[in-house]
Amino acid sequence: MFVIYNNDTRFPVKVWLEDIGQLEENCLEQAYHLSQLPFIHKWVCLMPDTHAGKGMPIGGVIAAKDVVIPNAVGVDIGCGMDFIPTNVHMDEIREIQTGNGTIIQSIIGNIMRTIPLNTERYKVVQKSEILDRAKLGMDGFRNNPELLPLIEDGYYQVGSLGGGNHFIELQQDQEGYLCIMIHSGSRHLGKAICDYFHNMARELNLKWYSEVKEEYRLAFLPVCSEEGQQYIRWMNLAMDYAYENRARMLEVTCGIVKEVIQKHTGLNVEFGEEINCHHNYAALENHYGADVWVHRKGATRVQEGELAVIPGAMGSYSYVVEGKGNKEAFCTSSHGAGRNYSRSGAMKAFSVEKVMVDLKEQGIVLGKRKKNDVAEECRFAYKDIDQVMAQQSDLVTPIRKLKTVGVVKG
Repeated sequence: MFVIYNNDTRFPVKVWLEDIGQLEENCLEQAYHLSQLPFIHKWVCLMPDTHAGKGMPIGGVIAAKDVVIPNAVGVDIGCGMDFIPTNVHMDEIREIQTGNGTIIQSIIGNIMRTIPLNTERYKVVQKSEILDRAKLGMDGFRNNPELLPLIEDGYYQVGSLGGGNHFIELQQDQEGYLCIMIHSGSRHLGKAICDYFHNMARELNLKWYSEVKEEYRLAFLPVCSEEGQQYIRWMNLAMDYAYENRARMLEVTCGIVKEVIQKHTGLNVEFGEEINCHHNYAALENHYGADVWVHRKGATRVQEGELAVIPGAMGSYSYVVEGKGNKEAFCTSSHGAGRNYSRSGAMKAFSVEKVMVDLKEQGIVLGKRKKNDVAEECRFAYKDIDQVMAQQSDLVTPIRKLKTVGVVKG
């Protein structure tokens, strides 16, 4: 970790990398913008997977006094990870054939037929305790009538994967046991909430002659204002919805895994402890004697002893970690490997054939409707996850290393 504190910064920027040369120019510029905010508490943090985002870098962490910043949470509010291990050893199932290929191929196929991917949605209303609860407490949401249709719409998306870097993976841990990992968020709900409140904050900041420059794209809302409270209510709804969304997909995936394996092997499939965690959100926490709103955008909370999930890239490795509660990082770690290439840059740099050959050589089963954009999420487009883990050895302790054996992408 090193610290940037110069004429471009109002508050220090602590970076969990070796040197400033490892930061892309746009990411560094956004970090400087964050450091100029008058309500920053102590310093700005950049995790080792950091790269430029919208307004605030992905892999960025700030503690803010008395304000919330929609673009410092991001458009996929509550995006995060869900993980569960099984008692099934890959050696017990790897070579077994079903009527639809290997057991892993059969599971991947069943997931794709059951869970809506990318822009797909369910054709009928799904159960959602979170949305039911929101409707019971509708008085808290009526001041934002433009957003109300999102609640009814959400019933058709809960339990669906989405696209981009979201995935459902079957993985093998370092001892050979089969595990399940899911990466997804709040679907359209989170993006609509972020855009709505960013625009509201932007208009109010202009009205208030705020010293936060418009070009920073970091418009804020005081938490004591009605607008700030409205954002917090909607943000928490999106977080809870994202949590439920992942849990629903994990429940379905576990059912498919159990059904296919027991049918073709007779093994009794059991599941271990589930870890469901966010990496795009803001929360009121106490750090260095002050109650502050910690914004984690593409960053994972890892308090001392807390378990979390840090994925790599498709065909790479991922980790389950235990937090060390590092106060300098506001008890935070990276949320993944971090991109080396933008999605369009990866498409230009790596061919579909190169990616498909790489997955085949590793014996990885890919479930994806269209292959033409597969390079966007290939492992070559991301940083080396093991290097990222080495750079945050003071933040987390790895307790389980996982390798992709099958993956479903939107």
